[in-house]
Amino acid sequence: MMQEMRAFRITRSLLVLPMFLAVHLWISSPAHAEEADEFDHKVTHALETLYETTPGAKLLGDKAKGIMVFPKMVKLGVLAGAQVGDGALLQDGKFTGYYRSVGASFGFQMGLQAFDYVLMFMDDKSLDYLNRSRGWELGSGPGVVVLNKGIAGSATTTTLRKGVYAFIFDQQGAMAGIELQGTKISRLKSKPKPWPSRRDDRLDDD
Repeated sequence: MMQEMRAFRITRSLLVLPMFLAVHLWISSPAHAEEADEFDHKVTHALETLYETTPGAKLLGDKAKGIMVFPKMVKLGVLAGAQVGDGALLQDGKFTGYYRSVGASFGFQMGLQAFDYVLMFMDDKSLDYLNRSRGWELGSGPGVVVLNKGIAGSATTTTLRKGVYAFIFDQQGAMAGIELQGTKISRLKSKPKPWPSRRDDRLDDD
């Protein structure tokens, strides 16, 4: 049984690793490289797009202790799927940190998709967990609830006062469904730079 589980993990890793490499190469092309100075603008624009297209989102955003915005996630699926992108944390309208989101999904998938997502931290406990952790895997620690337009429109700050709420929006591509469960979020040392010049800028574990 143990050997079968180990073989399954190895097979799964072999399927997902090429997906991450392919997504990295796609973003690394000159057409998709961006100057670091433009990154904050992309984050702000993505948040404004959410507020304009999703009723109730701004009401929650105004009450949130922190808002994490990932303005350009890319997902590639060839049998398995991999998604990656960079984002920023805003508190009281100010940029307080930069993060990388990496995720994998399994089951038959085929295609390329881009999307934005936002996490709203509604209480200090949830935000403190993020700040203490060296890497947060969604599904562990604070619970994350994905809100669609209908639920967000009927939500109030009275009913959504604790935890973390996620919005997935501005999806482009033919792939069905975006999953955040199991996504790993790691803090970066500095503002994201153009992908071709990046090295591993994740915080050290020590």
